[in-house]
Amino acid sequence: MKLCKVFIALSAVLLAAGGANGQDHRITARELVAQIQKQVGVEWHKDTVDTFKAGNPDTAVTGVAVTMMATMDVLQQASAKGLNFVITHEPTFYAHLDTPEGVPQEDPVWAEKRAFIEKHNLVVWRFHDHWHMRNPDGIEAGNVHALGWEKFQRPDNQYLFVIPETTLKRLAQEVAEKLGSRVVRVVGDPGMKVTKVGFSPGAAGSATEIHALEQDDVQVLMVGETREWETVEYAADAVAEGRKKALIVIGHIPSEQMGMEECARWLKGFVKDVPVEFVPAQQPFWLAAEKK
Repeated sequence: MKLCKVFIALSAVLLAAGGANGQDHRITARELVAQIQKQVGVEWHKDTVDTFKAGNPDTAVTGVAVTMMATMDVLQQASAKGLNFVITHEPTFYAHLDTPEGVPQEDPVWAEKRAFIEKHNLVVWRFHDHWHMRNPDGIEAGNVHALGWEKFQRPDNQYLFVIPETTLKRLAQEVAEKLGSRVVRVVGDPGMKVTKVGFSPGAAGSATEIHALEQDDVQVLMVGETREWETVEYAADAVAEGRKKALIVIGHIPSEQMGMEECARWLKGFVKDVPVEFVPAQQPFWLAAEKK
């Protein structure tokens, strides 16, 4: 009997020691981010939007949902799948710093979204700046893989491509199909023959976009979104002047979506203790002529 009691006591001590050594410890969101910071391959900047946006960072992670944008639809899917740590590329609360400009936090849409996150014990963290800083850019790498353009990418500039000759219309159709965008808008002559393409995913801004269109080695610039009275007007004027230029507007989400699918693949290489799943965000636009 005494030996039995000693064995039980010793077992309890060993189990406690195992827990203290972290054998039974479930990784927290904060600890997983620390792993990402070590693995990303670039110096981590203090001045960054890559921070926690909602939830408790010390929450134990049950699963990771990687997405382009933490929309309500994505949050609902993640919660239903038991993926409580959401890694998003773009803002959750409608502005670059996740503080809506001119919108109070008691706004009903804002409030309901935050309440859903809190109710379902979700944690949201943004992974934008440092994923773009990688070489190659993580978003661009995912797009290149999805398009199958690896052999067309310029060795001196990862955002420039020399593709087999095609027409502007066929190029737009290929991009729409491979990047999953049902609403692609195009400025330029549909029949224009093109080989030199620039791809600026997301929203780089008119200064960057117009400078790209100025270059002789860019006939077509593909972007996620842009202001219509800046880059779009510039491209339209270039076409009206008889210049062989064109602009393809893919939509912000589909222009970077494949880059976050690439991120999910990358995370699976070193995150082994919890499931990692890519949860795509839906492009919000639809064509008025299409059947819903």
